[in-house]
Amino acid sequence: MFQKGISGNPKGRPKLTLNVRKIQDIARDKSEMAINVLCEIANNESYTPSARVSAASAILDRGWVQHALILYTFYLLCFVFSNSAFCNELSKPNFIVLLTEAQGWSNTSIPMDDLNSSSKSKLFKTPAVERLALEGMRFAFGYAASPRCTPSRAALFTGKSPAFLHMTFINGNRENGFSRTGSKLIPPEPLLELPRSEKTIADILKTAGYGTAHFGKWHVGRVDPSQHGFDDSDGPTSNGGPDNVANPNPKEAYAMTSHGIQFMEKMVNQHKPFYLQLSHYPNQGQKNRDSLNSQIHDSADVDATVMQVLDAVDRLGIKDTTYIIYTSDHGSQGRNGNEPLSGGKGFVLEGGLRVPFIIRGPGIKPNLVSHVPVTAMDILPTLHELAHIPSALPSGVEGGSLVSLLKDPTGMHPVTRSRQALVFHFPHYDHGNFGPATAIISDPYKLIKAYETNHLWLYNIREDPSEKKDLTRLMPDKVKELTEQLSRYLKNVNAQFATVNPEYDPTKPPEEDAIQQGAGKRHRKNN
Repeated sequence: MFQKGISGNPKGRPKLTLNVRKIQDIARDKSEMAINVLCEIANNESYTPSARVSAASAILDRGWVQHALILYTFYLLCFVFSNSAFCNELSKPNFIVLLTEAQGWSNTSIPMDDLNSSSKSKLFKTPAVERLALEGMRFAFGYAASPRCTPSRAALFTGKSPAFLHMTFINGNRENGFSRTGSKLIPPEPLLELPRSEKTIADILKTAGYGTAHFGKWHVGRVDPSQHGFDDSDGPTSNGGPDNVANPNPKEAYAMTSHGIQFMEKMVNQHKPFYLQLSHYPNQGQKNRDSLNSQIHDSADVDATVMQVLDAVDRLGIKDTTYIIYTSDHGSQGRNGNEPLSGGKGFVLEGGLRVPFIIRGPGIKPNLVSHVPVTAMDILPTLHELAHIPSALPSGVEGGSLVSLLKDPTGMHPVTRSRQALVFHFPHYDHGNFGPATAIISDPYKLIKAYETNHLWLYNIREDPSEKKDLTRLMPDKVKELTEQLSRYLKNVNAQFATVNPEYDPTKPPEEDAIQQGAGKRHRKNN
């Protein structure tokens, strides 16, 4: 189990390598808990040598003697050789990201906000989400990175904003609502392919020995997920799934989950930590796709697969070493799944951006609601820290680690990011929105700028989640502050903007059919 060598050790101490997963298999139950405690003791320089010995002895005396030799050997490794890297390797957790499609903030049967009873659905029954939330931390102000799927997914993978990536619209670049004569602005052509040069969560975790897999909706280009760090996948799928059909669910919801569980089983058998992402598909071919009945059925299928994942984690005995993150790529279309929030898919209003957001895992107080704003871009730096990655985060990452927040029993610890304000840049026409727009959130205030009219709105989203009370006239200084902050941000990330439409004619009625605005760009120049 152990091997000894001297090379590469400037202090002359034996350099130890070992099959840490084999140790973790042996050290089950309370013994595994003891290992975690010993690891913390060994890495904490505030403990004196005598205190470390006393602590180790006390742990071994508490009826956990069945693995005393292993535990004491572990203690000696950490203490005598000061091998904190060993502790980190042994404690590498698994990660599962469950990404739903267009699920509204209030689309679950448990309130996302404990201070707002309307954040719980009276129609949707989601027992698996309830179970996950009761065992973990949910976020009242959890945000997707965009009101559309492709940019939202790209941001989750990279920790970078759609504005920075220039991936601001969907794969295929269909402009819903753009008119040659009726629209004042021409949206920019977004990047449609996630650049291979961008480091994803999978790329980063692979450097630390993780197995990686993605099953379900990919939708960030045509390049295979294997080129972005994923060992296993079902390919660069879009809305139609592997079979490219109008209604991939419920077949694909259960198929991708089955693939994911098989991957988990393989990783556990190989004693290897893993990152698994399961991204659900939409059903786009239903005659009444936006009817409540179809949404309820779709939601029930997805929730059933979430329950399958939770049960598999329990069955495999990895619950205490696995973090599960549950969220959505954007809000629901229309108002059915978003009330009391305003707007929905395609809008930078709260209904398009605020989504269910839950994290369960070791060290997280159960059934805790945090009111600290978080986004999908925070996932990458969070996993980076939890996995003890020694290298720095990739340049340009805008998200911040949530680790300190997750381990805070009050759920109030602030998140540190390179830019504290949250910006949602969406320079496109879509689903009857008010055209190209950008929103900036500097808690508790949110400023929205619409580029067709240069109109500004200011809301206090803690007091007014429905965004009904415009504060621009009452708070001109705050409007000026956030407008300047927004402009600086967009300039710093070299964001793309909609441009003036020379064919716009207010005297002519808009064309009946929205046009496809260009073919988009598969590759970014000078990236």
